[in-house]
Amino acid sequence: MDFSIIIPVLNESHKVHRDIAAASLFLVNQSWRGEIIVVDDGSSDDTADVAGRVSVQPNVSLHIIRNEVHRGKGYAVRTGIIASSGRLVMFADSGLCIPYEDALKGINLIKARHCDIAHGSRNLPGSVIMHHHLRKRRVSAQLFRRFIKMMPGLPPHLSDTQCGFKIYRGDVARQLFGVCITDGFMFDIEIILRATKNGCRILEFPVQWTADTDTRLPLKKVLLSMLVELYRIKRALGHSEVSDSGIN
Repeated sequence: MDFSIIIPVLNESHKVHRDIAAASLFLVNQSWRGEIIVVDDGSSDDTADVAGRVSVQPNVSLHIIRNEVHRGKGYAVRTGIIASSGRLVMFADSGLCIPYEDALKGINLIKARHCDIAHGSRNLPGSVIMHHHLRKRRVSAQLFRRFIKMMPGLPPHLSDTQCGFKIYRGDVARQLFGVCITDGFMFDIEIILRATKNGCRILEFPVQWTADTDTRLPLKKVLLSMLVELYRIKRALGHSEVSDSGIN
């Protein structure tokens, strides 16, 4: 299997078909054997059923994994990546905020052995922001980025740790996520810290990004849960003195 695309979803019955169609077309345009793994994180609508009815292109397989209860984005991404088999693996947020073609920039970085993990970033000079979030959410994001910068062990060159468009060597992804403990939004931070600890190289690439106006996240509740998760990550990794994922 050349490439695995993981799409975590929650109550996305109105748009998951577009996510799958775009991912499928991207794989076919590159002439890759690929798989799309949609992980439904306990949706209360018919997201999983809608996803399962989407037709994909030849040489592309579609798998639907449904969690019976809502566990969190980190749990959904982890579930999909552990189930993947691609030599390269990526996860992409639902909503097509970033065109799949932008992934080629990160894929080329990995194939050229410049890095093991490639992150899309909305904050690089070459990135293009087509539509911003509302001002309140932008301010919260800026404050969060400043807070994250103070996290010990986080590589200072990373400008956008929370961008939902990341690509990994498949073996690296499955090993890192196999030991990840974070079920919520801060799984990105845990994976970065574990990757850095194990000597993995992470680079960013610019993207064209459009804010998803359909976002339904309760901002205050999410920010509080993020702070709790960061504390747990710091404690867990602080108590781990040796490499635990066997990456080489």
